[in-house]
Amino acid sequence: MLVVGLTDVQGRLLWTSTARPSRGSEITACRHDDLVGRLRAAGLAAIADLGLVGLDDGGPDADPAVITGYKKPKGKKLPAAKKLVNQLIAAERAVCEHAFAHFKNWRVLTKLRLDVKWATRLVRALLVLYQHQIAR
Repeated sequence: MLVVGLTDVQGRLLWTSTARPSRGSEITACRHDDLVGRLRAAGLAAIADLGLVGLDDGGPDADPAVITGYKKPKGKKLPAAKKLVNQLIAAERAVCEHAFAHFKNWRVLTKLRLDVKWATRLVRALLVLYQHQIAR
């Protein structure tokens, strides 16, 4: 099962996409949900992993809605400045990765064998419980 989620800077999970079969890719799921359009409409931006490079092709003059690091070119080394950018992005993303790790602690998700329609409902119900637990 593939679920894309958004967190705030404190690492609280705010939104999850619909569940999809895991054979799909994250970037395709984000394009299907028009994540970039939703972020731009809300005036927000997101920091993402290298799996989403190329998601925000707004052009060189547009403010980026999705910020990603740099991939190492095949057979070459990544310049020191780009490595530093990747380290800074990784440091910011660490808080968000912890949120997903806590969300995955709900053991019902480990061996889920459901239709994705039911899995989406389950994930969204768990999101409500997760937010309730954080609010306590």
